[in-house]
Amino acid sequence: MTVIRQDDLIESVAAALQFISYYHPRDYIEHLARAYDGEQSTAAKDAIAQILTNSRMCAEGHRPLCQDTGIVNVFLKVGMGVRFEGFGGSLADAIDEGVRRGYLDPSNTLRASVVADPQFERRNTGDNTPAVVNVELVPGDTVEVTVAAKGGGSENKSKLAMLNPSDSVVDWVLKTVPTMGAGWCPPGMLGIGIGGTAEKAMLMAKESLMEPVDMFDLLARGPSNELEKLRIELYEKVNALGIGAQGLGGLTTVLDVKIAMYPTHAASKPVAMIPNCAATRHAHFVLDGSGPAFCEPPPLSAWPDVRWTPDVRTSKRVDLDTLTREEVASWKPGQTLLLSGKMLTGRDAAHKRIQDMLARGEKLPVDFGGRVIYYVGPVDPVRDEAVGPAGPTTSTRMDKFTDMMLSQTGLLAMVGKAERGPVAIDAIRRHKAAYLMAVGGAAYLVSKSIRSARVLGFADLGMEAIYEFEVRDMPVTVAVDAAGTSVHETGPREWQARIGRIPVASAS
Repeated sequence: MTVIRQDDLIESVAAALQFISYYHPRDYIEHLARAYDGEQSTAAKDAIAQILTNSRMCAEGHRPLCQDTGIVNVFLKVGMGVRFEGFGGSLADAIDEGVRRGYLDPSNTLRASVVADPQFERRNTGDNTPAVVNVELVPGDTVEVTVAAKGGGSENKSKLAMLNPSDSVVDWVLKTVPTMGAGWCPPGMLGIGIGGTAEKAMLMAKESLMEPVDMFDLLARGPSNELEKLRIELYEKVNALGIGAQGLGGLTTVLDVKIAMYPTHAASKPVAMIPNCAATRHAHFVLDGSGPAFCEPPPLSAWPDVRWTPDVRTSKRVDLDTLTREEVASWKPGQTLLLSGKMLTGRDAAHKRIQDMLARGEKLPVDFGGRVIYYVGPVDPVRDEAVGPAGPTTSTRMDKFTDMMLSQTGLLAMVGKAERGPVAIDAIRRHKAAYLMAVGGAAYLVSKSIRSARVLGFADLGMEAIYEFEVRDMPVTVAVDAAGTSVHETGPREWQARIGRIPVASAS
């Protein structure tokens, strides 16, 4: 009988979480490199270059791939011949201790993103516990463990439909993916669960994302069964939508599509879909009683020789400290800017508090007049960093606050990730403001442009506080200009028409 000790499980989970915070899986890197080589969209190719450069920097610097270091998901297959020893509490308690140690490691402190109360106080637990744990008892005398960290941007795009038995899964996916926007940071993967019950379909979708990325191998050898045929069909047709990297329009939206199935009720066809973002983070290890398990890092040769730097020839330099509404109005959709000077930060919690203070007629702790706000919740700094990885968060969450910020605070422009919805775009157009997009999945790279950081307001909100960043040549793209033109609408439409596999009604 194999004896699994508590300390070995704790140490293994902690090490795995550190590992996946800064190492992409090798298969993902290789597939992304091939997508980069084949990409024809200039904007999408630049975004992929930033993601690849960021990935190498994180591997070398042992810092997080993304500022959103995720909520921890742990899948355990426990052999029935295993005996647990030295456990002071439950299996979940031991895993949570591993999460705690992994996230509080002083050499690479990760961002605490978990709130204990999802409905009322939403108080941050401070150490990213508890994890979401799934346990399966199986034959054998080992414990197989898969550890994943799932960011909010991708998790929030999860979809579930209870289809009729005769309904087309392909049609549903092609109808649904465009509604997900780009907040899940493509290019990534789609995990699809078909069958079982509602909760089983969702679990299968998530577990399928932990499988190796092998689409290029599958395309090379051809499908051997109906399931592989379906994977290829979905891969080709989703990419034909033209959404592209970061939703800017391009050839590659997904690198792979994974599908898991389970028997279901005769009257049902549950279908779940969960994306994995560009910060693909998961690892697999086995405990066999011999001690803790540690993951093997990919060699640096796995990364392509892509080293993105700001293009000062084609990008316009912008001084944030002297920015005017007239200059904002002159920016064009798709134009690349390099921002220097002081900017403010703020996310959901800060915006909600600002809203409440304005409603009560209270003075805000920060003057937003003539300023730019960056939607970010940064990782705490280590060593000589001004701030930890500080990539953009999904901007649509701030859409409902946009008119308030533009009309009542004098804000000039916003920086975030992915698209804006119609409410925000309308407010931007009416107030002659602008929305700028930074690349999701390039958090460490972006942080290198931040020279200093200090908290100006709402310090109790932790990473959601209002910071002031001083930046130098921070790269952004004009995603919505003062006239309300959105590149996340025009780019995919253009590239869908170019690809030509799926008709585009407005492209004639």
